Amino acid sequence: MIPDITTSLTGLIAWASIGYLLGSVPFGIVIARALGLGDLRQIGSGNIGATNVLRTGSKLGAFLTLILDAGKAGIAALLALVFAGPDAAQLAGFAAFVGHCFPIWLRFKGGKGVATFFGLLFALAWPVGLATGATWLAIAGVFRYSSFAALISSAAAIGWAFFLGFPQMIALCLALAIMIYWRHGENIQRIKDGTETKIGQK
Repeated sequence: MIPDITTSLTGLIAWASIGYLLGSVPFGIVIARALGLGDLRQIGSGNIGATNVLRTGSKLGAFLTLILDAGKAGIAALLALVFAGPDAAQLAGFAAFVGHCFPIWLRFKGGKGVATFFGLLFALAWPVGLATGATWLAIAGVFRYSSFAALISSAAAIGWAFFLGFPQMIALCLALAIMIYWRHGENIQRIKDGTETKIGQK
């Protein structure tokens, strides 16, 4: 369910701190301002992620935000993996995810973590990331709701970790899925009400 704990408590705290600070960088806001798209928090859903950047009509901005947000957790996890171990890598990646959702620079009002979630999966277990990404694409392609695709794919990641031979990732995937469902509470209600914004809709 989890990797063996081989890193000292001090080391785990240090890597969690590094991951959180990396995850806290609000790339969506930075990219939107750099491209003259305005304050992302005043556009669409007010979210700082790639989906909301896409609502401005800027595919470039959305792509850059997606890559950078995904890279935050991926880099944090890979650095910890190289210099510490799998336990520190999972913790650093999860801390980056939390940092994206609750960034200290934005008074803890951040994004929903979907891109950061995928970046972490690809960094630690690329087959799980690939299968989960394919799940997202399939659901998004059929229903045209980014949020619904995120909800289904995050839950599916738990199963993919088990079936693809990464049992040490199950607890992490479960924690990530719980966080994603929590962060998508308003989206879930809008899906029920039929008012959720579709992909590509400004």
